[in-house]
Amino acid sequence: MSAPRIFYIHDPMCSWCYAFSRSWAALQQNLPRDMDIVYLVGGLAPDTTELMPLATQKMVQQAWQRIEQTVPGVRFNWDFWSRNTPIRSTYPACRAVLAAKKQRAEAEPEMICAIQTAYYQQAKNPSLPETLQACACEIGLDAETFSEDLKSPAIESELQRQMQQARSLDVYSYPSLRLVHNNTVFPVAIDYLDHRTMLDEIRTIESGSGSY
Repeated sequence: MSAPRIFYIHDPMCSWCYAFSRSWAALQQNLPRDMDIVYLVGGLAPDTTELMPLATQKMVQQAWQRIEQTVPGVRFNWDFWSRNTPIRSTYPACRAVLAAKKQRAEAEPEMICAIQTAYYQQAKNPSLPETLQACACEIGLDAETFSEDLKSPAIESELQRQMQQARSLDVYSYPSLRLVHNNTVFPVAIDYLDHRTMLDEIRTIESGSGSY
């Protein structure tokens, strides 16, 4: 019997993924030791250099407001909107996560954290390669290798593969969790406030009383 796996499907520039980071970290610390944790980038917004439409800017800002009101301790640096030209493109940040993992496996969550810190706390724009390059240097990656990998066909292919796998798991919003237990896929409801509800759900599924 294969070990159970939990898939975390995310986008490094997704504000709700940022809101989930604390609860997700607590959940990981309490998962069974034999459980494999697999990250998948979902790819929220394709490549573009065009200005984020005003309606989209308003939508994102409303998400930030809602998160600040509902998830204790999560705050955003609103200077982002005055300091930057917002671009609705998250694929570069997704590739950055994959390029980090290619260079050093444990750098995957480190890069996610670095991108979220740059974006949400330092009001920098992770749609820009220079921001991603700075994140790579910050977590100790080789800058030249990272830059080459970021533009490589191999990383683009991996991005497409992970996005396709996310869709095969019936995931279209982020963050999402999917538990694979006995070759069956179970959705696990996201809880931004308390990791224990997710842990209880996982235990229920593993004990055989869960249903798809």
